[in-house]
Amino acid sequence: MPEPIDLAAFPHDFAWGTATAAYQIEGAVAEDGRSPSIWDTFSHTPGKVAGDDNGDVACDHYHRWREDIALMQQLGTNAYRLSVAWPRILPGGDGTVNAKGLDFYDALIDGLLKAGITPSVTVYHWDLPQVLQDRGGWPERDTAERFAAYASVVAERLGDRVHHWTTLNEPLCSAWIGHLEGLMAPGLTDLTAAIRASYHLLLGHGLATQAIRAAAPGAQVGIVNNLSTVQAVTERPEDIAAAHRMDGHTNRWWLDPVHGRGFPTDMREVYGVELPEYAGDLETIAQPLDWLGLNYYFPATVADDPKGPAPYARQVRRPGVPRTGMDWEIDATGIETLLLRLTHEYGARKLYVTENGSAFPDVVRPDGTIDDPERTEYLVQHLAACASAARKGAPLAGYYAWSLLDNFEWAYGYDKRFGLVHVDYRTQVRTIKGSGHRYADIIHSHRGHGRRAA
Repeated sequence: MPEPIDLAAFPHDFAWGTATAAYQIEGAVAEDGRSPSIWDTFSHTPGKVAGDDNGDVACDHYHRWREDIALMQQLGTNAYRLSVAWPRILPGGDGTVNAKGLDFYDALIDGLLKAGITPSVTVYHWDLPQVLQDRGGWPERDTAERFAAYASVVAERLGDRVHHWTTLNEPLCSAWIGHLEGLMAPGLTDLTAAIRASYHLLLGHGLATQAIRAAAPGAQVGIVNNLSTVQAVTERPEDIAAAHRMDGHTNRWWLDPVHGRGFPTDMREVYGVELPEYAGDLETIAQPLDWLGLNYYFPATVADDPKGPAPYARQVRRPGVPRTGMDWEIDATGIETLLLRLTHEYGARKLYVTENGSAFPDVVRPDGTIDDPERTEYLVQHLAACASAARKGAPLAGYYAWSLLDNFEWAYGYDKRFGLVHVDYRTQVRTIKGSGHRYADIIHSHRGHGRRAA
């Protein structure tokens, strides 16, 4: 059995939330003026996504958002992390604003607030307008500038009601998986393009932070990174060095610049690619953060791989270690380790776990219920680890479970289910799973019964 969660470790105003992303749930990809994103293009390219799935319909959240807010109320959550689709707001990437796109998010925000749920808005969760990709995408500096202009439009419209803002979600995935590994949109395998994209993503973060604060004074702005604990598979010096490189690739490359430390010198040498930097860029990237978001799913065990791609380290499968349906190792201690690292090494003043969750196959019983004990155990284990980190001084202000709904899981298509709520993609019927009910019980225990262990 998982360790009990020390709910008293969490503050009384703790954000109990769920998280989603626009392309993964909205559907309606060609409605009300939305233009294609890079994920529309990628998912419609044969062989790029499992089952040749795409996000054309997804969870049909664009039409069913009221039902989805009602589900949040059933879970008892008081916070919801959503993303805005850039091609809904600026179908041309910049320039003319699509009023119907803004109207959708305007109504969604009002609906959330009416339900007593605090919205947390992510400005970019990977759906770059294809028209900007056609102009060069994130490897070009212009995209960072267009991103700031887009962020300003969104903040001007929603900033009177939305106070919690994320500039970028997981820029590592956009840069490394999208431009170096080719497994996500736009599907490139080019180290130089990946390094340039990484730089301009973080520059875009800094510019967008400035734009949001100018448009919505008092906005609380942060960035969300997916991080992993990293360990060497052996104590060989080569493997220890590889683990340090992987930590640089996965963690430090994304954390150091936004904390005013610049891009790690050792990793600049590993990559061997000149950064497209201008005077003043590092100061722009290092805009003060109001909070920092951690997405955590799995640890990394690595070995030296001198003939492989940068960072010349490969992940190793450890036998006997439990794994999720994504074949990711399960190690709840990693989330505690990272929260404490962000606290002590980077001086984070406020932390949120902005994503954490697990995919496992779901079995719908004859009565329509879904019992998912593995996902439930994962949830409880990681919340217990979060509570332990909070007890040890991590300024943890909230937890957003990934995800509210089963959804389009990027290159994995619809096969992998992360939701606390099951979605029948044929009928769009939603059913709260056992893990969702357990989450509701935990929230209720914290809120209404003296924050005791759950």
